[in-house]
This record gives sequence, structure tokens and C-alpha cells, in this order.
Amino acid sequence: MRPTQGPFPVTRLRRLRRTPALRDLAQECTLTVKDLIWPVFVREGQGIEEPVPSMPGVSRLSIDRLVAAADRAAALGIPAICLFPYTDPALRTEACEEAWNPDNLTNRAIRAIKAAVPQLAVMTDIALDPYNANGHDGLVRDGIILNDETVQALVRMALAQAQAGADILGPSDMMDGRIGAIRAALESAGHPDVAILSYAAKYASAFYGPFRDAVGASGRLVGDKKTYQMNPANSDEALRLIERDLREGADMVMVKPGMPYLDICRRVKDAFGVPTYAYQVSGEYAMIQATAANGWIDGDRAMVESLLGFKRAGCDGILTYFAPRMAERLARAI
Repeated sequence: MRPTQGPFPVTRLRRLRRTPALRDLAQECTLTVKDLIWPVFVREGQGIEEPVPSMPGVSRLSIDRLVAAADRAAALGIPAICLFPYTDPALRTEACEEAWNPDNLTNRAIRAIKAAVPQLAVMTDIALDPYNANGHDGLVRDGIILNDETVQALVRMALAQAQAGADILGPSDMMDGRIGAIRAALESAGHPDVAILSYAAKYASAFYGPFRDAVGASGRLVGDKKTYQMNPANSDEALRLIERDLREGADMVMVKPGMPYLDICRRVKDAFGVPTYAYQVSGEYAMIQATAANGWIDGDRAMVESLLGFKRAGCDGILTYFAPRMAERLARAI
């Protein structure tokens, strides 16, 4: 039962806001560097840092530069990075065979990072859009995104990433049944300790645009993704999806996007009490960066406030492009 507060002036709620020390003592949520996962984009080449115009401050990195970024992340105390490939257009096909090539860009990047910075957890993305001539997360036939055939492809992709040394697999495709299929395949292939962070509640959102620029999928997408990603109007459905993925073997679950769906984060955490993450997606990041660049908001304060919002909503961690900047700010505060 909630304790009863005395009437004014016995209760003055401003008392605990009067000084920084009192505000610190009364602070309910804390953001630490251990809450951060850094999404990074990798491309072919050597010595390349290629800026993504729609994501100020973010670049596609060649593997050598990616390893340097991973070393920086570990030095800052960031526990994990998440890899997203910019695949050579010539390798994007309707069958998506490059997705499970043991020597594809992602798998070479995994091996390079684990060799150089073994203490850093490496998370990967499991979806076919970086390899798909149609820009979709699944295989396409006659304009229909195929579920069961896509799941078989995703299993092959997951096994290749696990063999390369990935610590966390992130299925972001939203096909039905893929978590159970991937978990069973990992167990059978001798990878029982590889964790699955399922993008279990992923919405068909307008906030993904800059990300699609970064992985080179924007101009390739035929149609939209509304037949497999969630309707932004739905909330109860998210809980059914979370429950299903947990039953199938997910270790952690994701809500994506983040800031427009904080209510979903809170419902998930309250209902299941499992490790719950949110992805502060490219459009959210770009909005803060663009408004800050115009001088309309304080960019650092907006960054901190947005990330604290995820913690307040019950998230155990956040995938955010602000990860290194936030980590540096937290280090200065110690």
C-alpha cells in the first residue's frame, strides 16, 4: 500500500530537489555504461570511415577501423557492440546466399573483433535485408514474404555467425517460429551457450529510414514490411510475441523502436521480468542530432534524458548510436 503523504506544508516535494546532492540521493533510475550496446556499421575495404549523411556522427567502418572502434568500446566499459553490414550490391540476390557465407563481411568482422578484443561481447543481426535484392527481411516470391522458407535461411545464417564466434544473436526479421528453430539448431550444432536477444516486438515504423541508408537497403525495398512487422497501434500483441519468443528459447527480448514505445517496454518488464532491451533507432538518433545541430535543443542533455527514459520504462539496456558519447560523459562524471 502506498504511504500517505502529509498535506502542505508538512510535505514539500521540492525539499529533495533543492541541491545536486539531494537530487542525487532521491534519484530513482541510474544510467551506467553497462546499460549500453553500440550498433556499428561495417563495410568492405581498408582504412575506411565513410560517414552516413542521414546519421550525423555515424560512419560505415572497414574491418580494421571496426576493430579499433571495438577496442575503444572496451576501454570505455561498453559491454557489447552489434554489427550491421553494408553488403556489396553485387552480392545481394533474391536467394540471399551471402547471408550464411562463412566468410561474409559480418563473419569476418566477428572473428577479427573476437581475436583483438575477446572480452567485448559481439552481437549480430539476423535478418535477410542486407543481402536481399528486394530489401526485405525475408525471402520473397510473387510479392509475398515467405515465412517458413525464410526461417530455414535464418537458421543457416545464425549457425554461420555462431561458428564465427558471435556471443549474442539478434533475430530482427519478425518471422513466426524463428526463435525456436534457431535455438534448436544451436543446441544440435554444439553452440548451447550462444545467447539470443530477440527483436520480439518490432514495429513497422517510420523511424528506420536512416538505418536503411546506412546498410544500403533504402532504394531496394519493394513495398513495405507491414505483413511481418507490428502495427504501431497494437500493444497486447507485443506481449503475445514476447511470451512466444521466451517459450521458444529467447534469453533476452527487444522492443524496437524505443522512444515512441516506452509503454511497451514497461508492460513487457512488468509482465515477464526478463532482461528487456530497447533500440533507440536511427530516426530517433537523427532527430536529436539534427535539432541539436540547429541549436534548437541542448544535444547532450537530450541524449541523457532520452536514455534515462528507457531505464525509467524498465529497460535493462539500450542499443544506441550514442553509446560511446554517453560512455565518455559517464567517465567524466566519475
